Amino acid sequence: MRPTQKFMTENIKSRIPVKIGDCIIGGDEIIVQSMTNTDTADIQKTVEQIYQLWQAGSKLVRITVDKDAAAAAVPEIIDRLGAAGCQVPVIGDFHYNGHTLLTKYPECAQKLAKYRINPGNVGFGRKKDEQFAQIIEIAKKYNKPVRIGANWGSLDQKLLAKMMDENNLLAEPLSADKVMEEALILSALNSADKAIELGLGADKIIISCKVSGVQALINIYQSLACRCTFPLHLGLTEAGMGSKGIVASTAALSILLQQGIGDTIRISLTPEPGQSRTEEVIVAQELLQTMGLKSFAPMVTACPGCGRTTSSFFQELAQKTTQFIRIKMPEWRLKYPGVEDMSVAVMGCIVNGPGESKHADIGISLPGTGETPAAPIFIQGKKTQTLRGDNIADEFLTIMNDFVKSHYGE
Repeated sequence: MRPTQKFMTENIKSRIPVKIGDCIIGGDEIIVQSMTNTDTADIQKTVEQIYQLWQAGSKLVRITVDKDAAAAAVPEIIDRLGAAGCQVPVIGDFHYNGHTLLTKYPECAQKLAKYRINPGNVGFGRKKDEQFAQIIEIAKKYNKPVRIGANWGSLDQKLLAKMMDENNLLAEPLSADKVMEEALILSALNSADKAIELGLGADKIIISCKVSGVQALINIYQSLACRCTFPLHLGLTEAGMGSKGIVASTAALSILLQQGIGDTIRISLTPEPGQSRTEEVIVAQELLQTMGLKSFAPMVTACPGCGRTTSSFFQELAQKTTQFIRIKMPEWRLKYPGVEDMSVAVMGCIVNGPGESKHADIGISLPGTGETPAAPIFIQGKKTQTLRGDNIADEFLTIMNDFVKSHYGE
């Protein structure tokens, strides 16, 4: 038997839209979100990284607000971004002391576009309800939405212990994992209900319940989608590094997105040394685009290579083409509407190369090892010219740039 339970999409409840800046969370568009890993108190580095994430296509960016220096830095960070023409909504991530920082730094509370709080550490004991209410009152005062983000790494232990005790009394107790999943769901939903009781509108609430297990995440969000009308933020927490993090996140999120579950997504990758933080944005975009849910940038089709493509030139051209597109997209996106739907093929030999290139808007079919050194170019299904010599790569990129200008310009 497959590990995933049968799920009926007709059980999904419709979402109450939440507006954050120009983004509508819970509408037709799935929003890509990211988070900085700079020290927020370092204003310049934080501004630079937010700008990079925004240029890469992140529609929302979350920052850590964990101390006085970070909270004090928020207004200047947002002002500098605005001066640079970057109007991306900035979200404050609060744990343990959010009530104190939001109260002590009203300009921070006012400038942030949204607050993210964790019901597992918003407060403890008798102070929990008081500190939660304090944050909700500030959100009401400044008309800010709130993401109530539960996480199994910081789950409310009092609630979990109570549910475990109750489960042990059942004639047929559930597994500990199932109890944990339900505790996570209830932690988020009970907090949302409490926020509404305190006067925060349902159209100001977003829910997330993050775990690092693929099957658990699928089960939890399938249940959430049927039990509430709040927009849902998807993400596999602590997904990991490199291919492991990408594969795990894709495995979980693609199933949920295919079922119509999820309104914002984040790919929580551990950056490899020296890797840009924008990698998580690119992966999120590529996930949505390969599923046919939204186009962000031209997709490059390239063959895996075989014994016919022993030269490294093919791999280098595919890489160079992909990098060229990413560099040009900020400009193309503004000047050439629709360019994100363009398809590009970089093929390595004559077996499938010409056919794949004809299917693309623009494609190049390279000669295989030992074959005639000629690279035909295909534009919208028709062969237009053949490149030869040592400058094939740069010539192809120039042809592609000219194609964008002529086919997507005014």
